Amino acid sequence: MESFIIFISISLTIIIIIPFYRVIKGPTVFDRLLGAGAIGTKTVVLILILGLLFKRLEMFVDIALAYAILSFISSLIVAKYFSTEKAKE
Repeated sequence: MESFIIFISISLTIIIIIPFYRVIKGPTVFDRLLGAGAIGTKTVVLILILGLLFKRLEMFVDIALAYAILSFISSLIVAKYFSTEKAKE
């Protein structure tokens, strides 16, 4: 079971690279914002899988929730910033 969890963790880490490309090369700011949101979501899942691996899921759930809230709030702040910048132009 432990080798399966490690395989899933490595696979998820590789899958995180796909939206990371969108963050770097995105044609618009909103594409980059979407990529960052996807990275945040996959990172929350990766944190929970690591919690299973270390057999301390209750601690990692708290960490994952805090990370999800910070990721969501930062996405809202960046979206609000760029929408007001566009409105000023």
